[in-house]
Amino acid sequence: MKKVAIALFLIAFAMTCGQAFAATDSTDRIAQCIKDNKDEGEKAEIVYKYCECMSRKIGTNETQSIDQWEKSHSKEEKECDDESGWK
Repeated sequence: MKKVAIALFLIAFAMTCGQAFAATDSTDRIAQCIKDNKDEGEKAEIVYKYCECMSRKIGTNETQSIDQWEKSHSKEEKECDDESGWK
C-alpha cells in the first residue's frame, strides 16, 4: 500500500511540476511578445491581450516565439487581432 501511495504522490508531483513549467513558458512567451510589439503603436492593454491570446493558441509544445509563430499562422493572428481589438 505504501508503494502505491508513493507512486501516486510522485505522479501528482510530476504533473504539478509540468504545469508550473508550462505556466513559466507561457509567461516568458507573453513577456517576449509584449517586448517585441512595444513600438507598434497600440495601447499596452491591447498588446497584452493579443500576446495572451497568441500564447493560448500556440500551445505548450511549440518552441518558437509568438513573433516567429504568427508569421506562419495568419488565421490565429487575425483571430487574436479581433479578440484584442488590435487595429
